Amino acid sequence: MTTLAQARVAMKHGAGGRSMRKLIERVFLAGATGVAADMDDGAAIRVGDQWLIVTTDSHVIQPIVFPGGDIGRLSVAGTVNDLAMMGATEPLGLTCGIVLEEGFAIDDLERIQASIRATCADAATSIVAGDTKVMRRGEVDGVVINTSGVALTRRVVRDRGLQPGDAVIVTGTVGDHGMAVMAVRHEFQFGESLTSDVAPLNGLIRAALAAGGDGITAMKDPTRGGVASALHEMADKAGVSILLREEAIPVRATVRAAAELLGIDPLFIANEGKALIGVRPGQAEGVLTALHMHPLGRDAAVIGTCLAESPGSIVLDTGFGQRLLSEPDGELLPRIC
Repeated sequence: MTTLAQARVAMKHGAGGRSMRKLIERVFLAGATGVAADMDDGAAIRVGDQWLIVTTDSHVIQPIVFPGGDIGRLSVAGTVNDLAMMGATEPLGLTCGIVLEEGFAIDDLERIQASIRATCADAATSIVAGDTKVMRRGEVDGVVINTSGVALTRRVVRDRGLQPGDAVIVTGTVGDHGMAVMAVRHEFQFGESLTSDVAPLNGLIRAALAAGGDGITAMKDPTRGGVASALHEMADKAGVSILLREEAIPVRATVRAAAELLGIDPLFIANEGKALIGVRPGQAEGVLTALHMHPLGRDAAVIGTCLAESPGSIVLDTGFGQRLLSEPDGELLPRIC
């Protein structure tokens, strides 16, 4: 039996899901109150008649270049998306701290910086402050990037806001990022190429908020741990259950085939360009229409409904029956973002 003195950090503690949440609650949130205890995608601080949203994230993906993106694009998009999930879709600026391993190629660093600039342009923001550190060879694996972001919003959207009757929308196909990274990392060949969905979502979310208004009750991006982990966290915080319709969940044919071959559920695979949105039933159709009009939301779909019974449970209706969808204990593929 593992004692407290013997406990050690494992890869699963940084990979999303139950283990990471428990570690954060036990160590980093011990005695925390207020905004720190919310465990949302960012902190909301009242400034006059608006809210200042602050978020930070570190990125350690391997490999640093993958189909559809690289660590630079991932770093900017991840932070912009965390702000957007709180309802803050116009970032005032980002900070960027880079830790480099001695011997890292300058040409690769320049490519990453170009990607950072291009993704900032996509999100209509910029890097306003930064820092660079170099570690001895072997003390860090290539490059680690931390990005922080700030934005203002008049209405904060929490990931805990789901209510019974709400429709659950996913803004596009699931599993694209994790499966693309897995394929290139392990040199899998699946016939058709797999491409990450990594993208800044603030423009898409701005359109959804304009269409749904106060009818949008909760948002979260299903990164580490995938859709399953994100929905479990949302349902648990809100005290609702969610009934998912498997046939309604959009999955690209190539991703589905690769997942079946490897025995992986697409709902457990990381995404970096998708969002889960809770919407009151009367506004769901309008939000879906707005999403479909945006290039990043063409595959958006209503995938489930929130219920009052069995709070915290996620039930998957397969069309042949129903089963509980478990919460992942960690990401199937570590160092995914």
